[in-house]
Amino acid sequence: MDAQLIAFLGVAAGMIAMPGADFTVVVRSALASRRAGVACAVGVAGGLVVHTALAVAGLAAVLVAVPVLYRTLQIAGGAYVLYLGVQALRGALKPSGPGVDGAHEEQSALRAGESLRQGFLTNVLNPKAPVLFLSLLPQFVPDGVAVLPRTLLLASIVVVLALIWFPAVALLVDRLGRWLRRPRTARTVQGVTGGGLAVLGVTLLVAPVAGG
Repeated sequence: MDAQLIAFLGVAAGMIAMPGADFTVVVRSALASRRAGVACAVGVAGGLVVHTALAVAGLAAVLVAVPVLYRTLQIAGGAYVLYLGVQALRGALKPSGPGVDGAHEEQSALRAGESLRQGFLTNVLNPKAPVLFLSLLPQFVPDGVAVLPRTLLLASIVVVLALIWFPAVALLVDRLGRWLRRPRTARTVQGVTGGGLAVLGVTLLVAPVAGG
């Protein structure tokens, strides 16, 4: 496995694990029932399939037609990853940062179909996701490597990680929901993942300069 692919695994894992709308909706469903939580997690992964497929299709055409955009997209991707990390760190530093307590207020268990749809729509309607994937994937396509197969591989990694992480979150919430609902715990996870993304973002921004 090449170094860029290993680096992408770290970036993708950080993006998937970072608490946000997807995390919150999965937790909310899992607190209603285990089945609902797992169904919601699968729905989130389904939304990622849409985003990554669109990014792969558009990315291949853009890079082939306008190679100079490669570096521009590298910088944009690094800046956006850094932005996500800083936003997460800001949320973690708030004395009363948001937790997921509101999810516990739902008393009736969601049906699996409803949860699946909720997870899918929460992810697929996120306007930031297409920009993120379109700007991030080019950074991990080495010179001389066929664009389409490489981006398909990167997209598949994102979806597989989502299919591992979000169902795992749902199962953990089912067992440890009371602990995971604590705002302090939510802020800790946010701080750790935010710090990791911030470091990766800075690294990605510096790399093109050093390489040029």
